[in-house]
Amino acid sequence: MNDNKPARVLWLLRPPATIDRRTERIILLVGAAALFAGYDVNVFGLATPQIQHSLGIAENQIGPTLAYFRVAAFLALLLAASADLVGRRRLLLVTMFGQAVFTLATAFAPSYAGFVGAQFLTRVFGYAEEMLCFVVIAEEITPLARGWGNSALVAFYFLGAGFASAVFGAINILPHGWRAMYFIGALSLFLVAFLRRRLPETRRFESQGAKTLNLRAFLGLLRDIARQHPGRVATAILAAGAFGFAVSPATFLAQKYLQEVGHYSPGQVSLLLIPGGLAGLGLSIAAGRLSDRLGRKPMAIAMVALCGASFALFFGTGATWALPVLWILAFFGFFAGDTLVAGFALEIVPTRYRATVGGLRYLVEIMAGAVALVLEGHLYDHFHAHGPALQWLLVSLPITLIAILFLPEPAGKTLEDIA
Repeated sequence: MNDNKPARVLWLLRPPATIDRRTERIILLVGAAALFAGYDVNVFGLATPQIQHSLGIAENQIGPTLAYFRVAAFLALLLAASADLVGRRRLLLVTMFGQAVFTLATAFAPSYAGFVGAQFLTRVFGYAEEMLCFVVIAEEITPLARGWGNSALVAFYFLGAGFASAVFGAINILPHGWRAMYFIGALSLFLVAFLRRRLPETRRFESQGAKTLNLRAFLGLLRDIARQHPGRVATAILAAGAFGFAVSPATFLAQKYLQEVGHYSPGQVSLLLIPGGLAGLGLSIAAGRLSDRLGRKPMAIAMVALCGASFALFFGTGATWALPVLWILAFFGFFAGDTLVAGFALEIVPTRYRATVGGLRYLVEIMAGAVALVLEGHLYDHFHAHGPALQWLLVSLPITLIAILFLPEPAGKTLEDIA
């Protein structure tokens, strides 16, 4: 196999610069993982009413339940950061297999406690995997197409969410309902874990070599990051944390809102999410291409603002006919904005810190979302409705917009030049 020949498959997604077959194979293998991660993460959001009924979860416990899941990000950070010491490929193989095992355990959870435990461990591996997928894309793709590469990864995630929506449309006829959805996800993850054996190590990590994995080495990484890049790392993390706080509860509860306030049936939710996801896929790729041409900063600001405005209208409008359009715009803004904000943390630091800083960014964003989910439960008790509670949480988005202005512009530059 000649890895230097031009790519043959990914021309369907129209990269803005020529990529070779080695890069294409990496994107496809990492993208397949993102696809089924998109499926796996979206099952709970889609099937919340069914899982609530089956396991006896109270209405004001939905937000705190998601918060419990997000505590898994602390352990996920340790997994992801270890990739700066032992390599990206080895950790990606571990995370995919772990996610598959505990997704399967979720399908057989006998109680609420068992469900939370299985999903907690699923997300330890799933969060770490998501962190590392973006690291691999950043390190392997040409500087002229890094924005496109990140958006292509999100496009695979969109496809996974669409697949979950399609399966959810048949939840009332599937044997064992929501449990069957997790079982399907687990089998798919095992398949991708098997295929991922062909994933090579990134060239940038190979050039610096593996190191001993221990607590001292990990603490040394954190110390060096704090000494050498305190301002830009703190700014990127602040932008991500404020974004996660504002929109994490909204992204989770949107499908529940459609069913309970918009009176959508599971089939109608699927009819919205599948074409809506495909529309978001195309828009997300376009946003990534534009970020390579116009710059990450202006596109990130535009997408974050679009996300916030669309969610504010989605949870505030009384017009049922407007919900589908607002849902598509809100989730397009969320995925594109989140991808661009995450990209800053990976592009502005050297290779030896990239997985660690990416993990720190993800941890802060996830935990800020967990705090917001707990707060949403209290706001629900005050307003007796999810809509106004979710609108109040959007007030932190201006922090993200201001922080982006103070970050360096990485578009079109090599990772070494930026660092």
